[in-house]
Amino acid sequence: MTRLLTFADLIDGLTRLAGKLAAFMLLALVLLVGGNTLGRYALGQSSIALQELEWHLLLPVALIGISVLMRENGHVRVDMVYELLGRKTQAALDCFSMLVGVLVAVLFIRYSTGFVDSAWSIDEGSPDPGGLPARWALKGLMPVCFALMALQCLANAIRHLAILTGHTPATPEVPS
Repeated sequence: MTRLLTFADLIDGLTRLAGKLAAFMLLALVLLVGGNTLGRYALGQSSIALQELEWHLLLPVALIGISVLMRENGHVRVDMVYELLGRKTQAALDCFSMLVGVLVAVLFIRYSTGFVDSAWSIDEGSPDPGGLPARWALKGLMPVCFALMALQCLANAIRHLAILTGHTPATPEVPS
């Protein structure tokens, strides 16, 4: 179990690093939206490429954010009922839900790879004049980000399994 917990720590580190990247991208997105709005309304000019860049930043921020929320235990659940359960029952429920999360992420990876392959094979870019090229690269982030989600759900499941098997304290700290 110690090796599995070490593996979970490595995944947490990867998610933490991806979260920092997403935070910088979010800052860039906010500045970009502000600049685009200022350009459109104050200067009367707008760039298609810069508008599309907003989407190119939003997708990875949102998809990486899912993994960060999983790591920080910020995902949605019915806390009114959850808080009434015992610690081991909570751990069993969390372990099950994280394994379902792995399955969902794997399904997203499975079904997005054809989508990405199609975009890659035609060197998909923006259909708009002045838009960004390489839309396939943005689509290619989908399976990568869902792989991160699958790994983070697996790390969480390992921690909950450790609680169920008595290998960690009853109230483990949320990783920081």
